[in-house]
Order: sequence, then structure tokens, then C-alpha cells
Amino acid sequence: MRRTAALTATVAMALIGLLSSTTPATAQAPPGSTRNGAPASAPVTALAPPDVSLQNIKAHLSQLQSIADANGGTRRSTGPGYTASVAYVEQRLQAAGYTTRRVTCTPGCTSGAGPDLIADWPGGDESQVIMSGAHLDSVSAGPGINDNGSGSSMLLEVALTLAAQRPSMSKHVRFGWWSDEEQGLLGSRAYVTSLSSADRSKIKQYLNFDMVGSPNGGYFINNITTAAAADLRAFYTNLGLAPEENTEGANRSDDASFRNAGIATSGVAAGASATKTSAQAAKWGGTSGRAYDSCYHRSCDTTANINDTILDRAGDALAYAIWTQAVGTSTGRDFSIGAAPASGSVQAGQTATTTISTATTSGTAQTVNLTASGLPGGATATFGPASVTSGGSSTLTLATSSSTPSGTYAITVTGTGETATRTTTWTLTVSGTSGSRTFTNDTDYTINDLSTINSSVTSTATGSAVSPVQVRVTISHTCAEDLRIRLRGPNGTYYTIDSSGGSSCTSYGTRTYSVPVSQTAAGTWTLQVTDDYRLDTGYLDTWSITV
Repeated sequence: MRRTAALTATVAMALIGLLSSTTPATAQAPPGSTRNGAPASAPVTALAPPDVSLQNIKAHLSQLQSIADANGGTRRSTGPGYTASVAYVEQRLQAAGYTTRRVTCTPGCTSGAGPDLIADWPGGDESQVIMSGAHLDSVSAGPGINDNGSGSSMLLEVALTLAAQRPSMSKHVRFGWWSDEEQGLLGSRAYVTSLSSADRSKIKQYLNFDMVGSPNGGYFINNITTAAAADLRAFYTNLGLAPEENTEGANRSDDASFRNAGIATSGVAAGASATKTSAQAAKWGGTSGRAYDSCYHRSCDTTANINDTILDRAGDALAYAIWTQAVGTSTGRDFSIGAAPASGSVQAGQTATTTISTATTSGTAQTVNLTASGLPGGATATFGPASVTSGGSSTLTLATSSSTPSGTYAITVTGTGETATRTTTWTLTVSGTSGSRTFTNDTDYTINDLSTINSSVTSTATGSAVSPVQVRVTISHTCAEDLRIRLRGPNGTYYTIDSSGGSSCTSYGTRTYSVPVSQTAAGTWTLQVTDDYRLDTGYLDTWSITV
């Protein structure tokens, strides 16, 4: 995962020859599944996703550690440690039957950065590409074994497992290892930029894997409520792990390059420098109050800095997603479903809406009937329309009543198709009316570099505002230190509630402020957000004020 501030340190490194590779062990079928006894040279249709060998993944990690040790302790994109890493991965893929190509890391990459590596498995519908990727470079400070040897090695072993299994393919599978991620996601951005619009449109899904073996880590999924995340979410949910949205890594890894080009994205991470909460430690194990990876971007990020269980599950999760999406015959029919926005808020007695989108993921389109469950008391849900042809969308309107209890509710939207049933979740927060003086604006506002946005709410509360007013703000932005945030009251007075500046960058997320004020409660309250620095951008998701 990249830093949000520019890296300036460089190290002197000496080029070494390519390290020898070892033959991968045969992938094992999961418990309870059956294996076709055909020889490896004959294509077979797998009945279940295979178990990806943790032992083999760790063997790749050991090779990357040896490469770093021989090249000044680093695999930075501009040095021979990175070049040797590319050669190691490339050699294994070519021996397994992949078509590989090195893509020059231009335009916009660091001077001297090594290439991206792309690998395609033969077969499948090439107009429907299922792609997965991980960055192969490290920071200058260390060998980068968790960040991101873990994602790169896991990706390699999944690719080799697919080659060993040789199943029939309904869709085309592609893998990518990215250069220059630590300098600003530059390698993946260069690759996406190099594609024609037609080639970009063929990539139906991109899954990213960055830091998937954090020693005190957890189970985080990018864009967890979207259709692209459905298979990863299902895998971890079936293990009872209750995965969470990857808020720490939002827009900080290579999936952002694809998402910004309009490609559906998700992925897995185990956490970086953020702190594990007591709730996370209770459900996942580990130690609360400590970083997910205390060696993040440090020299101690070595092979000793890996959680085997978390790493093993990440590999199996990717295999599950690939086998679900791309393995089989092209005659199968399936669809996906998602909600955008994935969350919202409403006052009791009012309505809230979200868009339910569907997509045909294999075969021909089919009719999908939509229903909702998990509604709060006194609420009703309607769809417009109530059924769609996969690829279409519907507006879900949830109407609450004055008696609807306050709280946060996970609304399950079920799409029942002709061949399958799929679900997605819409999270809705309801504020009560009795004595309520909370007002919310959940319209998204893009926050660009060196710009200011204003988001307003109209308070109908009477009397004077109770000082201090409580302001709750949710912003998706990778550098909170870029942001200056002010509140303007109905009488025109501005209150600075957060100042910009600092020597490092942290993700903003959700923050609550107590703001001393002296004015009436009724009227227009405005949240003003100014981005004072270049490089990081984001958007205001939602904010509320309790007066």
C-alpha cells in the first residue's frame, strides 16, 4: 500500500541474476469435493474451487525476501530488486503455460521504474475478462514482504493453481503485478491508460490484493456492498468472519486506477498502520489497541511479519471468486446485484431511496424479481420497477412512519432470478422525531485539489441552538490533513471545526465534533470543506448536525 506523502529516500542496489524457481505442489481439492482423475494435460471442469497451498505461497515469499536481501534490502520499483522480482514471477508463469507480457511503466511513472507484468490464461470468452492484481514493488525502507509480497505471492500461487487444474473456462482470466505503486499507484494507472476504451470495457471485474498477511490483521473488503465484492464477501461470511469495509485502504491501492476508469472493483486487505479495535479483536483474534501491521513501510517487514491464517484465507477467497465467476461452460446463466449508495439516513416519518443495479455475469440476461427484508418497524419498501432484466436497475424507496424506532438497520435486498438468487445490503440509519433536532445531508460532493465545497441542511428546530452543537462528518479522503472544515450558522457566523496541515497523511473516515455556538437553531446550516493541498482527493459522503 502506498504512502499518501511522497517518498524521497533512495538506496544503492546491485543487480543479481535470476533466482532459481521450484516446482509448485499440486493444488489440493477442498474437503468434501471430488477430483477428476484426468492427466494435467487434459482440461477438466472443477467441481469446486481448489485449496490454494499456503506452503507454496510462503515459498514465493521466501524468494522475494532473498531477492531483497541481495539488493540492498529492498524491492523498490526503480531498482534491481524489483527487476529480479518481476523475472521470478514471470518465469513461474511462463513455465505453467501463461502468456505474459511486460508493460512499460509509462506515462507518469517514476524515472527508472520497472515494468508491470501481465499474465493471461488461455481460454474463456475474451470479451469478458475477470482480472486480479497486486503491486510487486516495496518501499525503499525494507523488503516489503507483507506490503506487498503477500498479495503478489498469493496471486502467483492462485495463478499456478489454475494452471495445474486446467478447468474449462467460461470467461477469460488475467493477472497483473504492478510497478511503482508505492510512488502513487503509478504502474496500474499507466496500464489502464494504455488500454483502448474497447479493451477497458472487456474487463468486467478487477480484484486487488494489497497487504493480505498482516500479523495483527483483520478481514477487510474493498467496496464490500457492491456486486464486484459479492464472491469475496460470501467466502468470508461463510467462514463466520464478518468482514468489514476497507476504509483505511480506500483509494490507496491499485484498484483505484481501475475504478477511476469505470471498471467494477473490489479486493481484500488485512490492514496497515491503523489500530485494531476491541470489537475486531473479539471476532478475529489478535490484540486490540495495536496496529494491524506495526512493521508497515519499515525494515522489519520480513517473512517473520506474516499471519499464516489470514494469508491462507486470502488465497482461497480469490480462488473462490475466480472459480465462481470464470470456471465452467459458457452456457451457464447468472447475475449480480448491488446498491448505490450502500448506506443512507432518514428522519422518522420521511423516505429514503437507493438504486438497485443488476448485471448479467454469465450467459444471457434473465428476469430478476426484487424484494426487501429486515425493515424497521412502521416502514414499507417499494421498488420502481419491482422486476428488471439483468443489466437494468430499480429505485428502492423506503418510507418510514413517525413511529419507526431510531437505529441503524441492514436492509437485505433479494433478487430472485430464473437461475439464481442474489442479495445485497443497504444500511439505513433512522433518526427519531420526538424531541429530535438532528438534520442530515447525505448527498455526495466531490472534493478536488485546491477547491471548496458547501453542503447545507435546513433546520426546522425552534428556539436557540443548544451549545455545543454536535456535527458528525463522513468523508472518503486519503489525506485528512489536506482538509480545512468550517461550519456556517444561520446568522452567517463561521466556526472552524478542523484545520489543515501536518507532516503525514491519514484517512478521514467518520469524525464527530462539538462546536460551541450562540444563535438560533432554525435556518440553514452549511458545512464547508476546503482541500488546501495537492495530490489527494475524495468526496464528502454525509454529514449531520444536532442543534
